[in-house]
Amino acid sequence: MRKLILFAILIIGITFAQNSIVDQFSQALADVAEKANPAVVTITTEKIYSSNSRNPYSGTPFEEFFNFHFNVPDREYRGQALGSGVIVDSGKGYILTNNHVIADADEITIQLIDKRIIQAEVVGTDPKSDLAVLKINAKNLKALELGDSDMLRVGEWVMAIGSPFSANLSHTVTAGIVSALGRSNIILGATDYEDFIQTDAAINPGNSGGALLNMKGELVGINTAIATGGRERANRGVGFAIPSNMAKKVLGDLIKNGYVIRAWLGVGIQEVEDK
Repeated sequence: MRKLILFAILIIGITFAQNSIVDQFSQALADVAEKANPAVVTITTEKIYSSNSRNPYSGTPFEEFFNFHFNVPDREYRGQALGSGVIVDSGKGYILTNNHVIADADEITIQLIDKRIIQAEVVGTDPKSDLAVLKINAKNLKALELGDSDMLRVGEWVMAIGSPFSANLSHTVTAGIVSALGRSNIILGATDYEDFIQTDAAINPGNSGGALLNMKGELVGINTAIATGGRERANRGVGFAIPSNMAKKVLGDLIKNGYVIRAWLGVGIQEVEDK
């Protein structure tokens, strides 16, 4: 009878301990999301296109015959794209994002968590790393601290925050683990400098430029791309983020110079004759 009671007490104790660990982990995730959400922004870009009504027969004997088909005023069309960004300096309003989110945009709009809409200017871009820095003039901003991405371990829990598919889904929080480190152009082949963090935290179109966080609430990556295994655009559990240590170097150069300074080796080749 005594053994039965001790066994029951042991089971109850183990169950209580397990529930306590789960509660603590859940609380930790909620704390990270609460801390980071105000520093993540939604980026909407707009590009103006004009229709080309030029007569393709211009300069040929058929120009006047077909000219009436093309005697139409040019029209403007506006295309929009969606992405995310991370405030990295609350005092100066600097925002780190992906270059492909804002490339060739005529207008860039930032939406904060409190629904403020602010126009942004481009500080600098670096297509080779697919990073860009924007600037907004606003008060009461929250910024994220850049963590040390070299300290990440495979299997470690991380959290992604961004605006998948729509601005109406801004500040969507997903969680997963670090699936792999050091992924290169074998996977993507999209940029010149690739050293991606792979994660199974759900990342979808619109998450580009958003935050990848460790359990301390530090920015350890900029969510950049997904591998879908086909033509669909939805998440399949294989997402990639630019490590914060790479982003930190690019960020500093873009703020200071507007471009990134990289070392290079010059080599000249010429024919050599035997003597």
